Amino acid sequence: MIVTRTDPAAFTAEFESEEELREEQRSNLSMGGLRLPTSETVAANTRLTLTLRGPWGSESTVNAAVVAQLPGALALMVEGDTAPIVDQLLMRPEEPPADEERRTSWDSVRARTQMEKLLLAAKADRAERAVLIQDNDPRVLLSVLRNPRLTIDEVVRIAKSSFLNFQVADVIMKTGQWMSSLDVRLALLHNPKTPQAFGLRILPTLPDSEVRAIARGGTNMALKQAAIRRLQGKPS
Repeated sequence: MIVTRTDPAAFTAEFESEEELREEQRSNLSMGGLRLPTSETVAANTRLTLTLRGPWGSESTVNAAVVAQLPGALALMVEGDTAPIVDQLLMRPEEPPADEERRTSWDSVRARTQMEKLLLAAKADRAERAVLIQDNDPRVLLSVLRNPRLTIDEVVRIAKSSFLNFQVADVIMKTGQWMSSLDVRLALLHNPKTPQAFGLRILPTLPDSEVRAIARGGTNMALKQAAIRRLQGKPS
């Protein structure tokens, strides 16, 4: 497993093989736990956002809490049912469409003009959206956000995008269904492209464990000071 700490309270863990994932399922995930190999030190009961990546690139973002610090690892308790998570991580890439040029979804979408991408985004299927979400044109991201089939995990990826701008962040902030997800709020808060005013609005909605993490290790001074004031019981 390849583990990377992406934020003070966020990690990415990539399983390198199906065998490794199934072994972790048998040993820990089936009981709601996860052994996260890392030399990082995190206090017990700290709430983490964990992006799990399967051997074929499928991802699932979950919330977890630190149960104990182990030698060379963290013992985590994962929130919710872990069975669908494993199924998601074991998904293989879709077969390329059987068109005359045998293009993959990636090639097909990337070959389109920007106008064609904008028109496609609002009705694209999941495979097409996976490509469009990585586009460097924020207008495409805005169009993807209008897609009625968009899922929370896709909104999280957009919220983390390095191509996020004010308009994209504003649409997410104004959609209650998305902002009810802690993962979406954290993704926006930790994205340096998110306007600072938005981050300051998100901060009061976070659990104390997340606020403490920002107070200890945040890189945005305004957010860090607001987090410290909240923990001290002062208005932020």
